[in-house]
Amino acid sequence: MGPPMQSSAVLLMGPTASGKSLLAMEIAARLPVEIVSVDSAQVYRGMDIGTAKPGAAEQREVPHHLIDLLDPTEPYSAARFRADAVRLVTEVAARGRIPLLVGGTMLYFKALRDGLSELPSADAEVRAAIDADARSRGWPALHAELARVDPESAARLEPADAQRIQRALEVFRVSGTPMSRQLAVRDAAPPPFELRPIALVPGDRSALHRRIEARFDAMLAAGLVDELKGLRARYDLHPGLPSMRCVGYRQAWSYLEGEYSRDELRDRGVFATRQLAKRQLTWLRAWTGLHTFDCFDPQVARKVLAALQWAVEA
Repeated sequence: MGPPMQSSAVLLMGPTASGKSLLAMEIAARLPVEIVSVDSAQVYRGMDIGTAKPGAAEQREVPHHLIDLLDPTEPYSAARFRADAVRLVTEVAARGRIPLLVGGTMLYFKALRDGLSELPSADAEVRAAIDADARSRGWPALHAELARVDPESAARLEPADAQRIQRALEVFRVSGTPMSRQLAVRDAAPPPFELRPIALVPGDRSALHRRIEARFDAMLAAGLVDELKGLRARYDLHPGLPSMRCVGYRQAWSYLEGEYSRDELRDRGVFATRQLAKRQLTWLRAWTGLHTFDCFDPQVARKVLAALQWAVEA
């Protein structure tokens, strides 16, 4: 990575369980960074265990941003993230520190880099109708419907990816135009700073799967189900909320509703997390100019810091 030409933001990306947060703290021990979370779930207050949110000690040690912004009943969008991130990067750089954007919500990273399309707003009635269809016909049937009206969107989605299938069908039903066609038209200036993307990727995919299993087991042991019980008691939640569609919380919700056993909760949570990691890696493969590092390399922190040498010398 060459010397910066202007204010720069480091993007630290990677699939879930690749060690991004730990590496971010190691970078912060060596460089004057402030961390900006790029995580669509960590924005929610009270959702701590299932999001692997940095603890109070870590947040005292290093400034963190875009964490605990909202109640889980409230929406947060890629457009709002982009505006928040542009503002924060500018503010952090003005303090003479390095903005380090860390997370796995690839849509947010892409929105920051490429801008956003003007998609229709959410329509509660249309979403309710799609959910009703899904209950009677199943999400694979709705995926097949999507393939007929928007084959490009369907091709990049798994038949069980309920949230994204719902959104693509909603956009088509509201506008009459496939979402893939609308996404091709973007209306935003590039960010007013240079993006320096780094990604942690697994050299051994099976090792990542084992780490995902251990991580989800640890979340269950730490009280993920009880955390969700507390949230349900405190807020007027329903399973259609973006916060409750997050991996882990979605499966825990179904468990609390009696839809399957504790063992099934564990198996479904692990499977959903693996599928999330697969989607994240697909996003990363399409990112040009990306500096990748094996997340299982014992020297990964040293190598990343070497790649950020320009920041030490600045």
